[in-house]
Amino acid sequence: MLEVNALREESSDCPRSGGGAAGWEDGAVSPALPEGQVPPEDGGLPATVREGAENRGFGVYLHVPFCTVRCGYCDFNTYTATELGGGASQASFADTALREVALAGEVMRRAALPERPVATVFVGGGTPTVLPARDLVRMLEAIRSTWGLAPGAEVTTEANPDSVTPESLAELAAGGFTRVSFGMQSAVGHVLRTLDRTHDPARIPEVVAWARAAGLEVSLDLIYGTPGESLEDWRSSLEAALATGVDHVSAYALVVEEGTRMAAQVRRGELPMPDGDDEAAKYELADELLGTAGLHWYEVSNWARTPAQACRHNLAYWRGDDWWGVGPGAHSHVGGVRWWNVKHPRAYAARLEAGLSPAAGREELSEEDRRLERVLLGVRLAEGLPLSELSLTGRSAVAGLLADGLVDGRAAVRREDPRIVLTRRGRLLADTVVRALTD
Repeated sequence: MLEVNALREESSDCPRSGGGAAGWEDGAVSPALPEGQVPPEDGGLPATVREGAENRGFGVYLHVPFCTVRCGYCDFNTYTATELGGGASQASFADTALREVALAGEVMRRAALPERPVATVFVGGGTPTVLPARDLVRMLEAIRSTWGLAPGAEVTTEANPDSVTPESLAELAAGGFTRVSFGMQSAVGHVLRTLDRTHDPARIPEVVAWARAAGLEVSLDLIYGTPGESLEDWRSSLEAALATGVDHVSAYALVVEEGTRMAAQVRRGELPMPDGDDEAAKYELADELLGTAGLHWYEVSNWARTPAQACRHNLAYWRGDDWWGVGPGAHSHVGGVRWWNVKHPRAYAARLEAGLSPAAGREELSEEDRRLERVLLGVRLAEGLPLSELSLTGRSAVAGLLADGLVDGRAAVRREDPRIVLTRRGRLLADTVVRALTD
């Protein structure tokens, strides 16, 4: 039974969308906001966020909540033009987001946080590239002028294959973007139709070539487990992705989320529920084919050709760095304080126009909360989780995980820096490992 998606957290993602079914990845947002404390109207942060800040990286996630068509499986905080109504528009979104960037800069200055240039920027959604490239570049310029960009900063946007042109990609690259993540999802027509994706699979190699010609690094996002998708369909999608020569692939098991159109189709018997054993077989096939092609897993759902081509923005989430999430429903984390914005673009714009923080709620994580998150997220990484991060209960569980073949024995028992590193079987049962390692 596949369990790799059971560890998803809501943030900004996600990987989205970060394309696909990423939850924590890419800062993706979900329409269901958690409950929390009432945040201050000026967005102020407590003095505790300064502790250890100089040792944490800082990134920005920017959520663009617009799509041309809402996919039936998607539960991210996205809207089509007909759903928005008055008070919010794609045309005014960049100006609204700039207000939050300015607010964020002021909040962090008031908190007396050390000056840290932005190491990574991720623009997710939705489909960010439904906005003109000049708007995406303007938002990046605001981030640069507020905090500065670190040398070699990674700047990614998500895109649908049918939402870019050679000219728009060249404009993004000239404006400072370094990377694009295309929502490929599948190379098989009937699978794309079930997912309500609108692009022609034949367009994938074309857009990859355009992006590379513009000087952008390219990632492809895939989804497996769609109702009606055979193992051979999935193999075709993997082979089509690899044929483009990309250096990064994300692959997520489809999750049928409550409240989506697909969930209603499953409930009515029009589509079967994805099968865990089928998804496990597809994950194993992905790991085998991607590994043979020279792409190695660095996180449960992500493969890169070299460590330098891993998505540094997502790694920052999994390693507990700081990030500010700009946009409706986006989540942020600074120094153990997490908050999330109001969801609807109209409410988001109204609060910023009134000079108020768009935050809807927040929580201050206890040391126990933070330790649990370090375990939950750290075990997802190929670099592993140091045994020193575990409680006595967690350490006592390691022997059983070794015996069950879920944890790599050499990494766990080495003399220097012993770590929990998942085997392939362990990746399939990742939440089982987390439950065993936590109290």
